Amino acid sequence: MPIDKNQIIEKEKAVVDGIELTADWNRMFEQRVIFDYDTSALDKVTDVANAESMGWCYQCGNCVPVCPVDNVGEYGPRKIFRSLQLGVDLFTSDELWKCTSCAQCLRVCPKEVDMIKIMPAIREEAVLEGDVPEELQEAFTNTFEYGNPMGESQRKRADWVQNAGVEVPVMKDKKAADLLWFVECYPAYHNRGKEASVALAKILDKLQADYGILGTEEKCSCDSQRIAGEVGLFEEFAEENIKTFSKYKFNKILVTDPHALNGLRKEYPKYGGDYDVVHYTTYLAPLLDKLNLTRSLDIKVTFHDPCYLGRHNGEYAAPRNIINALPGVELIEMGRCKEQSYCCGGGGGGMWLDGFMADHVTERLSENRVKEAVETGADVLVVCCPYEVSRFEDAVKSTGNEGKLLVKDIAELIVEAMG
Repeated sequence: MPIDKNQIIEKEKAVVDGIELTADWNRMFEQRVIFDYDTSALDKVTDVANAESMGWCYQCGNCVPVCPVDNVGEYGPRKIFRSLQLGVDLFTSDELWKCTSCAQCLRVCPKEVDMIKIMPAIREEAVLEGDVPEELQEAFTNTFEYGNPMGESQRKRADWVQNAGVEVPVMKDKKAADLLWFVECYPAYHNRGKEASVALAKILDKLQADYGILGTEEKCSCDSQRIAGEVGLFEEFAEENIKTFSKYKFNKILVTDPHALNGLRKEYPKYGGDYDVVHYTTYLAPLLDKLNLTRSLDIKVTFHDPCYLGRHNGEYAAPRNIINALPGVELIEMGRCKEQSYCCGGGGGGMWLDGFMADHVTERLSENRVKEAVETGADVLVVCCPYEVSRFEDAVKSTGNEGKLLVKDIAELIVEAMG
């Protein structure tokens, strides 16, 4: 910004500590206040409901070193704030879609700049304008047309039960149960997700749990789509799922997916669906003594905390209690674990943005995490989120670590220990 000569302050002569200073040497300038700058790009963001806290940033920079995307690229709320000061339009910028909503920045921010509210709010505006990465739009379209982001047939949603080897009750037949198991999309359709679902079905059968699934009546919880900006789609699916839930009697909803846990627990009550929702690890942890875990696995494992189970919903103990109860299993923690756990890259719509992100990062977040897991010397990377199995198995291959590290769901390890 050019200097306004009217802001120059100088005396013809000035004496400081007995030394006479001529005008050139005593020259000072009036302070230039922030309002001299164009704040329209920042104002455009903070004027949107739920995005107001973007303006609270005072650029301490705490958020940048903990941002998983900055770890493999250039990102972080402080950097976004600075780009807004320089006039970047977040509504049309690629910066809008890089955030994985992991909540690391919010954990350390002294001003509570809340990207978990900011990003969905601005993304919603971008979605309404049609400014959406093609991959993400495809996931939105698939969800709308098929009830799941993969575009699979609704009729095939419960096909995985054919491989369970045990009876998997359906709520349409039972009408009432203690647990309504909300399986969700990836555990119902993805090959590795289905294997984890089969494992959990075997565990529930061994426990003689009173449960039922919705089968073909179930549709995506849509929480990831909501955070990716498709709020209208989320509302439609939330209302439809709540209507389906209302047909049956149950005490708790059991979920496989931490993203579904977040949506059903925190967002569905806003639409009249107030339920007791529990992640399967939280449910199983106190029941392990009933499973007769007698087979020693003799393996070293490390565990990845899902962002939406840990930072978003505060559950760190249950998965570890299960792992530590498995015979012949040694848990080796990664450096970034529990509250400081790294992100797999799948949250906030990231599950459907790998192609987009490839242009903005040096490596996938899942690849960065797999390298850390390998460094522990563990035989198995243990997960309890359906996004992670596929992401980490791909990363094991792309980082050249096949044969060095397996990726398994906690439920699969429990079944192995059941013998």
